[in-house]
Amino acid sequence: MVTILDKIVASKRREIEEARNRVGVRKLESQLANVPAPRDFQAALQAPGEIQIIAEVKKASPSAGVLRADFDPVEIAQTYQRHGAACVSVLTDEPFFQGTLLHLSAIRSRVTIPLLRKDFILDRYQLLEARLAGADAVLLIAEILEDERLRQLLHQAEGLELQALVELYDEGNLARVIDSGARLIGINNRNLHTFVTRLEHTLNLVDRIPRECCVVSESGVRDRKDIERLAQAGVRAVLIGETFMRAPDIGAKLDELRGMS
Repeated sequence: MVTILDKIVASKRREIEEARNRVGVRKLESQLANVPAPRDFQAALQAPGEIQIIAEVKKASPSAGVLRADFDPVEIAQTYQRHGAACVSVLTDEPFFQGTLLHLSAIRSRVTIPLLRKDFILDRYQLLEARLAGADAVLLIAEILEDERLRQLLHQAEGLELQALVELYDEGNLARVIDSGARLIGINNRNLHTFVTRLEHTLNLVDRIPRECCVVSESGVRDRKDIERLAQAGVRAVLIGETFMRAPDIGAKLDELRGMS
């Protein structure tokens, strides 16, 4: 049975090839000298004190459709920064999430906190795109990357001064993610095949991750009680998207989740 994830990966492979045919790797590499130094994504998440929030700019999803009709990516990112988000995640996949690298570039010019390119990264070409668009970090998804490719992309990201948040859903991938050398490990609470979300998924896995790793719980965080449960379990940061996108007042919702209201 072909899943949503299978369709996304197949679409992404075509997208990468088309982009490479339009603009070659060497041309992208020639532009790297003009790119400002990246900001420290991991340091922002490991700042002393409260559990940190990666707030996501995300217009739509395959399972829920359009999440916010009045979608202004720059305004949303600025709201996140004003209300204390540690970092901003920018969904850049277009066919399934209605994102674009242009959103990332526009946000980069208007906020000072670190940015994550959230996409389905399969190739170094996408790392080059991310770096040139202003990303400080990228998401790597264990479910779509074999061991050698995961290690290769981690090494290539490092070579481009990008940090990598390595995400898994299936607990069978946990050992290979740790073995890859990842130090930023995301536990996705949403099953990437069925899109069902359970916060308990992080709680069941977090104790199996080495203490020196920074653990990020992704998806399913809806209120302050969820944040407190994750913090008590040793989670260092959370990535939240749909909860903010559906909120009538994004800033107020972020204040609430941070325990500020």
